[in-house]
Amino acid sequence: MPKGGWQEFSSADSLQRPAVTADSTPKAQQMVRVQPTRGGKGGKTVTVIRGLELDAAGFKALLKKLKTRIGSGGTAKDGVIELQGDQVDLALDLLAKEGYRPKRAGG
Repeated sequence: MPKGGWQEFSSADSLQRPAVTADSTPKAQQMVRVQPTRGGKGGKTVTVIRGLELDAAGFKALLKKLKTRIGSGGTAKDGVIELQGDQVDLALDLLAKEGYRPKRAGG
């Protein structure tokens, strides 16, 4: 038994979730939805992008491209990208150029 106390599971590796890779579903077949929303943001409009099947590095790279192209801030958390402001049209354009088939959702 390793020094440091009791260990219930045989390996810490068994606790890690498998990473979702971009190869799991082709970009053109992913159901990517782009939607403006104001819920819970203090009345400010944000653009929400859902349905992307990327790993953490992929989300970070795509977020950087979106923020640079749009010229506003944003974040990626829990598999969702949020961009500041109503940037739906610009996000749809950039995602289409990246090879996705995005659709406008909601308003």
